[in-house]
Amino acid sequence: MKALLVSGFAAIGTGTGAMLTLHAEAGLDPLHSVISEYAFHASGWLLPASLTLFAVGSALIAEAMRRADMNRWVVGLLLAWGASMFLIGAFPTDRPGVPLSLSGGIHRYAAFAAFLVMPLAGLLLARARIRYAKAMRILCWLALGALVMVVVPYVVRMFGIPLTNDDIPAGLTQRAVVVTELGVLAVAGLSMLRSSPHSVRLARSPYAAAVR
Repeated sequence: MKALLVSGFAAIGTGTGAMLTLHAEAGLDPLHSVISEYAFHASGWLLPASLTLFAVGSALIAEAMRRADMNRWVVGLLLAWGASMFLIGAFPTDRPGVPLSLSGGIHRYAAFAAFLVMPLAGLLLARARIRYAKAMRILCWLALGALVMVVVPYVVRMFGIPLTNDDIPAGLTQRAVVVTELGVLAVAGLSMLRSSPHSVRLARSPYAAAVR
């Protein structure tokens, strides 16, 4: 199980490095430019590579949790997050000003699914009183708060109110979601890597099993 967790952390770390490299080379405004726009840069291949590595890391941590007989809903949500990350990278968004295509639609809704399921997984883990439960709970609520800020502009546009990313810090709020959710995933892995027998018993207790 430890090998799975270490491999998961390695994948997440490598994916983070690829994402940071892409940001440094692209030179876009992180305050207003959303991450999806980096796919149109010369080094845009780093975006799907990074997201795929995040997906692999999530799958490895989920498998470690499955082998430890942790909450099956948490395992399923982590796998769903990983699958969503893969879809986000495999189906790029549309260029600005272009009508929504099939690829752009898959990209958009996979991103929303990913942004939603990771905080839910984290809150279930925090409810089971795992190690670092307090940090997990804080990260989850921060992620959900940032997600609301990401969704609000889309709702505003549905009512016909013109609003572009240049008018709002769209890039900042999206990055806040991504960073906090990677934090949730990392804390989930750390809680397994350094879990005590007492915390494992809590995670397997009837209280935790109530949400299985």
